[in-house]
Amino acid sequence: MSGYHFLKTFTFKHQTITLKNRIVIPPMTTRLSFEDGTVTRDEIRYYQQRAGGVGMFITGTANVNALGKGFEGELSVADDRFIPGLSKLAAAMKTGGTKAILQIFSAGRMSNSKILRGEQPVSASAVAAPRAGYETPRALTSAEIEATIHDFGQAVRRAILAGFDGIELHGANTYLIQQFYSPNSNRRTDEWGGDRDKRMRFPLAVVHEAEKVIATIADRPFLLGYRISPEELEQPGITLDDTLALIDALKQTKIDYLHVSQSDVWRTSLRNPEDTAIMNEQIRDHVAGAFPVIVVGGLKTPADAEKAADSFDLVAIGHEMIREPHWVQKVLDHDEKAIRYQIAPADLEELGIAPTFLDFIESISGGAKGVPLTTAQSMTSSNVPQDLSSISNHRASRAVKSSAFFLPSSTYAMVPGATSDL
Repeated sequence: MSGYHFLKTFTFKHQTITLKNRIVIPPMTTRLSFEDGTVTRDEIRYYQQRAGGVGMFITGTANVNALGKGFEGELSVADDRFIPGLSKLAAAMKTGGTKAILQIFSAGRMSNSKILRGEQPVSASAVAAPRAGYETPRALTSAEIEATIHDFGQAVRRAILAGFDGIELHGANTYLIQQFYSPNSNRRTDEWGGDRDKRMRFPLAVVHEAEKVIATIADRPFLLGYRISPEELEQPGITLDDTLALIDALKQTKIDYLHVSQSDVWRTSLRNPEDTAIMNEQIRDHVAGAFPVIVVGGLKTPADAEKAADSFDLVAIGHEMIREPHWVQKVLDHDEKAIRYQIAPADLEELGIAPTFLDFIESISGGAKGVPLTTAQSMTSSNVPQDLSSISNHRASRAVKSSAFFLPSSTYAMVPGATSDL
């Protein structure tokens, strides 16, 4: 079937940018960069392999300054010296007309002193993440807050110079922007904390800085996206009401899209089990067309994508694009039966998925939840994901080629810097 709604073009409301279809690859942690955040050839190959079919492709997150680093192998946009590598990455992502977006962030307290080479993590307040193993950060000073806002602006400038089609501010997944908005991590009593409006000040300041740089530097249409996590489980923590208030404030800005980070497009509230309303639908209705909404979580098949596209502007497919780089192309070629929903161990190297990735997934989540694996024998049978134990002998026989890791979205709260989407 080629008449899918998700294959129709999409034009942004405030920018003369048109996507060739409504499928987005969301930001996913790959850990393919060099230790200092420089782009690698393996990274360029990974992105180029998955470009060309989708309408828009968002990078894994890139730190805007040294204290913003959340994990090893993370992209950096913290200095002009990274522009040449980022330019090659942007060009690879734009293969075949795909629009390339650079996601930027600071990890804040979701890091540690080892990753930061002896420096203490920072956050809105000196409050450790309420999870085992996280260090207590130090609170940023007012001067450091202003400097961080400036760093976000400089990251936007570098993205423009590198040739990206836009940037996405990572205000989700418990990182620094969200930490300032959250009553759990922001206990400040100055102008950067306190009531909801004051906690919102830092996220909005980052948005306004990005707007200013785009207006001053960009010589072409350039997208400004914002990513949110709609609620936190912690008490106190961000509620859906808080998120809707932030959306009201974002309506007064010039953002071009809102990206809602969830593990399931059709998820209901985790904080309030009695609320049976679909959270993304509540957000969409509250946005009321002010800007397009991207949804993500659990989408694999064309039928999954079409159902989401019937309700939302843009749909993001994450882990399925890891195992099937040519998902869109196969739909366009009426070859849906050839779409790969599992990965044969022999295909891991071809797809840029190292055996070390399998070990990492097993240690974090207890199984290959995001990337179902199958033995060669089961490739001709049903598409039932096999447990990692079934491939242990095969994995042991393979040489480790690289250090690429892809983390399930359910693990981001447990591992510093881990962000991904199903």
